[in-house]
Amino acid sequence: MIAVADTNALIWYIYDSPRLTTNAREIFEQVAQGDDVIGFSSISLAEIVYLEEANRIPEDSLAYLLESVDIADPILAEVPFDRQIAQAMPLVERAQIPDLPDRIISATAIHFDVPLITSDRKIRSSNVETLW
Repeated sequence: MIAVADTNALIWYIYDSPRLTTNAREIFEQVAQGDDVIGFSSISLAEIVYLEEANRIPEDSLAYLLESVDIADPILAEVPFDRQIAQAMPLVERAQIPDLPDRIISATAIHFDVPLITSDRKIRSSNVETLW
């Protein structure tokens, strides 16, 4: 795994959105050309359901993401929230990143010692290594 993607980056990637920066897009494309993957926290699945229900993203986003993960050579890999990631959460300062899903996603990147692909300004200004 070369990076972890936050929920917005995942959605923007699977829908080829112009909101994904050139740098972020190049990271996804680099992985697509090789044998590595970009991880995403299982909490992103719950966030996607929430955003679909709120009509903030297309209603087929979860299904579309899961199809992208279930192919023969996926570039995206789900990372379950587990005790190791929970133990990494104190490394993500709550004062800097108060949102629980964002803390879990950030802790996932910290646990695997990879950068987080995110547009979130709070996360980018925190102690979490990010790419955007």
